[in-house]
Amino acid sequence: MVPERCPSCGHDGYRSPSLTVDAVATRTTENGKEVLMIKRGQNPPEWEDLWAFPGGFVDYGEDPLDAVIRELMEETGIVGRNPVLFGVLGSPGRDPRKHCVGLFYTVDVDTEMDPLAGDDAVHSEWVRIEDLNGNNVAGDHIEIIERIRNPA
Repeated sequence: MVPERCPSCGHDGYRSPSLTVDAVATRTTENGKEVLMIKRGQNPPEWEDLWAFPGGFVDYGEDPLDAVIRELMEETGIVGRNPVLFGVLGSPGRDPRKHCVGLFYTVDVDTEMDPLAGDDAVHSEWVRIEDLNGNNVAGDHIEIIERIRNPA
């Protein structure tokens, strides 16, 4: 049976996962490969002070390609260009807040820019990929780090 649509708000009664986007920017320096990361704030508390890719929720009516560029700017102050889908993670338990499907996009950035944390990021910087592990990276973002380390 198909649920009826609410005449006021248009909600169809189906429970759907939320959509998130994350920006994956890398650079190579004399210290090796680095990844642009943010330190998470208090929400959710399970991820507080852990590294994550800059990202967030896609707004209703927003194209994910626009959302990843917006989130990158909001959380790091860095302008991104040319987003290309890199990976999708959607396990129902991947986010403690609710079921979220995450789209990870590689983005081109000016690798000489120093990031400035903003929005819900408490810190942002280029981090050596060797310094990232399952103990200091939020949620399943370590899966994307591993894909960068070991391309197929």
